[in-house]
Amino acid sequence: MEILLEELYKTDIHLDKFNFRKLFLEDTISYQINGITQSGKTKLVKNHLLGLKKHTYLYIDCSDIRIDIDILNKELSIFCNKNKINTLVLDNYIKNINIVNVPQLIICSETQYNFEFLKTVKLFPLDYEEFLAYEHKYDSTALNHFFQLGGFPSIHKINNDERIIYIQKTLKCSLEAMEFDILVLCAKMMAQKLSPFSIYERLKQTSKISKDKLYKSFESLGSKNYIHQLQKINHPKATKKIYLCDTSLRLAFTKDRHFGRRFENMIYLELLKSGKECFYDDSIDFYIPKNDEVILGMPFADERVLFKKMEAIEAFIFTYQVKKVSAITMSREETISHPLSLVEMIPFDIWAIGD
Repeated sequence: MEILLEELYKTDIHLDKFNFRKLFLEDTISYQINGITQSGKTKLVKNHLLGLKKHTYLYIDCSDIRIDIDILNKELSIFCNKNKINTLVLDNYIKNINIVNVPQLIICSETQYNFEFLKTVKLFPLDYEEFLAYEHKYDSTALNHFFQLGGFPSIHKINNDERIIYIQKTLKCSLEAMEFDILVLCAKMMAQKLSPFSIYERLKQTSKISKDKLYKSFESLGSKNYIHQLQKINHPKATKKIYLCDTSLRLAFTKDRHFGRRFENMIYLELLKSGKECFYDDSIDFYIPKNDEVILGMPFADERVLFKKMEAIEAFIFTYQVKKVSAITMSREETISHPLSLVEMIPFDIWAIGD
């Protein structure tokens, strides 16, 4: 193992062009970086390491099959002390690897561990503003590309005819069989009400499955942020709406593209990354209590359609004293006169960047 550690220590790290993310790693802080597969964890830490002196860091990919964990646990601390390692990165961290006392420790994994001495940061797939770093033009074509490609940074290097299979294979390798089956079903039910029980009822028709195992797999997908659930306002026991970590999964797992649901999922992901607590209600896509605001996904709405929608949700607006209604569109921008609230149609690209 000492020979392997010496090899890893001497090996130069290479990184193709790095597009900066909104997350920045400081030299004096230890982290655990959590994110789904292909969200950019490895590139983020390697970019950080390249800003340090070569002899001060050690990068270990814990998925390397050459690693004997028992021997690693005996030798890693000794090796770090001997070589005065300031920054240790344990990528694809496995929980039975012992933590080593170094000035800066960075672990990367899908699962969040209870390490109170590490600053926990979540790395999501690219949001729209981060996606723009990969684009040559910041016009309507950029938004169209975002809809087509989604937020996986690596997808930009994959040929167009290989992208669907690439996503399928990547997720199939990263997830357990039950998790993968659940994710496929969630992709088909994107932006709709969906409970673990209804997933069980659907999947048991085609395969013999355990309800307990399915529930645990569903919970695991949520804890690792492959899926997200949105609660109904003031109804915590009501069936939650399901959203995916990236809209590209809808295209990868089903022939039904359903633009409106993908658009709603994109809005949700922007709200998720902004840290704003939101809820849904009947005819209400997103309600943000802190802002007294309702957000509606209406990609191709015009003034007439929006007026009709406002009539349908007027009772909700009055009950919750909503001060602002934002209808997120593909391109239309307009302010509508309404006696109860400020009503605006805002293009997604302006809303996502401005917010």
